[in-house]
Amino acid sequence: MEKSGGTKKVARMSDEAVRSKTGKTWAEWFKILDAAGAKKLDHKSIVAILSEQHGIGSWWRQMVTVGYEREHGLRQVHQNARGFSASASKTMAAPVMKLFNAWNDKKVRQRWLPKSDFEIRKATPGKSMRITWVDKNTNVDVGFFPKGKDKSQVAVQHDKLADSKAVARMKLFWGKALERLQKTLGA
Repeated sequence: MEKSGGTKKVARMSDEAVRSKTGKTWAEWFKILDAAGAKKLDHKSIVAILSEQHGIGSWWRQMVTVGYEREHGLRQVHQNARGFSASASKTMAAPVMKLFNAWNDKKVRQRWLPKSDFEIRKATPGKSMRITWVDKNTNVDVGFFPKGKDKSQVAVQHDKLADSKAVARMKLFWGKALERLQKTLGA
C-alpha cells in the first residue's frame, strides 16, 4: 500500500509500474486530474480526459481512473459502474465440458448449488454463461477455461450487488459453492 496525493491509503499498483507505462506517477496523474476538475466528473469523463488529452492506452486509462476514484473516495474496492462485483474462480481436474454441464444441467447443479433456480440468459457450451440470479436483480457471468485435457477453470463474477457487505457475502457463497462443485465432480 502506498499513499500519494489523496486523503486515503489505497492499495494499488506501484508508482514505478504506472510511470513505466504512462510516463507519470500516481501523484502526477492525480494532480493533472484534480486540475481538470475530475472530482466532479463521472468515470467516462475522467477516462476521456486521459484518452483525448494525454493519449494513454485503454487499459491504463481505466487503471489510472479507478485509482484516482478510489484515492478520492469516489469509488470503493469491488465497485464499478453497475454497483459492486464479487468474483471467485477454481481450477479443477475435469474436462471443460464436464464443468460446463455441471452448471447447465439443473439436476447436476442442484447437487452442488441447491435452491439455484436462476435463469440462464445465454450459454455458449464450454465457454460461458450469462445468468440472472435468483434475486432477479443481480447478474452472474461464468467463464469456463480449458487448462489441458482433463483440467479446467471456472470463473464466476456476480455483478450489480448493493454494497461491500453483499460482496463479502457473495465471495464467501461462491467460494463454498465452487468447493462443493469440485467435490461433486470428484475433481
